[in-house]
Amino acid sequence: MPTGNRAVPGLIRGLGRWSAIAVIVGSMIGHAVFLVASDMARELGSPTRVLAVWIIGGIVVLFGAFCYAELGGAMPEAGGDYVYLSRGLGPVWGFLYGWTSSMIMRPGMAAVTAAGLLRFVGFLLPSVATPVFTWHLTLPFQLEPYQFTFTAAQPIAAGIIALAAAINYLGVRKAGHFQIFLTSLKVAAVVAIVILGLTLRRVNEIHSALITWPAQGSIGAVLTAIVPAMLAYNGFQALGNVGGEVASPQRNIPRAVILGTLSVISLYVLINWTYFHILGFSRVAESHYVASDAMVLLVGNSGAKWITVAMIVSAFGGLHASFLTYPRIPFAMARDGHFFTFTKRIHPVFHTPSGAIIFQGCIAILLVLTGTYQELYSFAIFAIWLFLALTAGALIRLRSKESDLPRPFRVWGYPWTPLVFGTAACAISLNLWLTRPIRSSIGLASILLGMPFFYYWRKCAIGSSVAEAAASQREND
Repeated sequence: MPTGNRAVPGLIRGLGRWSAIAVIVGSMIGHAVFLVASDMARELGSPTRVLAVWIIGGIVVLFGAFCYAELGGAMPEAGGDYVYLSRGLGPVWGFLYGWTSSMIMRPGMAAVTAAGLLRFVGFLLPSVATPVFTWHLTLPFQLEPYQFTFTAAQPIAAGIIALAAAINYLGVRKAGHFQIFLTSLKVAAVVAIVILGLTLRRVNEIHSALITWPAQGSIGAVLTAIVPAMLAYNGFQALGNVGGEVASPQRNIPRAVILGTLSVISLYVLINWTYFHILGFSRVAESHYVASDAMVLLVGNSGAKWITVAMIVSAFGGLHASFLTYPRIPFAMARDGHFFTFTKRIHPVFHTPSGAIIFQGCIAILLVLTGTYQELYSFAIFAIWLFLALTAGALIRLRSKESDLPRPFRVWGYPWTPLVFGTAACAISLNLWLTRPIRSSIGLASILLGMPFFYYWRKCAIGSSVAEAAASQREND
């Protein structure tokens, strides 16, 4: 849109089909699949249950991918869920998603990924996990004091976040090509672990290992164990955020979302089966570095170190994908007058939302300096799945509210698919609030904190519109 004789810089459609698929796969495969099998094994008590949770989680995520394929193809704009919720449920819901995404969910997941990356580094250099200092804080309604430990890994993780932000600052085409490279490496790492596990070691004592850990059979245990699985699956919804930068979006967004999600689900089930195949159940449950420990048995310490390096690259790829996709949410909000003005700035040379990238980087650095790995993912996953449930509702509402909206892809199995996805998302979020109430309550409070900001920015936007209309009227007179 021209302003005087100067053109206002805009986003460009620089992401092709393979870049779009790389965004999905790269957003999903980060660090969690190499780490969380031990958490799930301790919670569930058997490899059969662990694999069942991965499959159940994969089905839920695939249903979600169908929903996002329809929404992304129909509304290929920057902002993703912010756009879908605003049009489907109303502006306040879109704003609360964008507010929470910008302040908690996406910086939180970037911090989780950076912290997880440093866990891999800790396998190679244990000194990075050395505590620098520890605080014991007494909190209300808690019998035990809260322990906050600051390690050498946290400032290093902050530096890694800054690096990912800087790369994405320099242009979406370059970032997209770099994402293809990183995604190729991480897929190769997963495939290598699976192939090595199948070819270098006979089937382990997987069945006899069933009795080596107390079994947990309750629905609550399944819901608790599915949280780290959903951390690993998180990212299937990411492509919609860069919908305004995907070439031929009506065709490429649905294909990339579905193909990318199916590929990741298949790889996740295979690699988790491989962990049990190599290590047996007990060692998986006791391990802090499941994938690395499996590789030690297969190829020795030196080979495991190279695989761990590949996992570090994989985690960085997930962090890079986060900065490629999620700053578009505060950018879209600011463009509509509903967020901090500086986040709508587009770099005149690189055509990236530079202000929003810097903003997400600063929040993620703050979070990684103040939280541990497990606390961070509990904090973020609660809010993410709460809004995923709302997005499923927005899709259903849009079917009647905007029935004439062109939909290049329509959800298979509608309306049961979005209903099952939305119900599962609600159950995950509610269970997380019950099992980890402090972090989840902080997340809920942060969501509600957005309400006064919504009304403030809406009032400012209305005032600005009135002023512009008055100025236009005076020019016409």
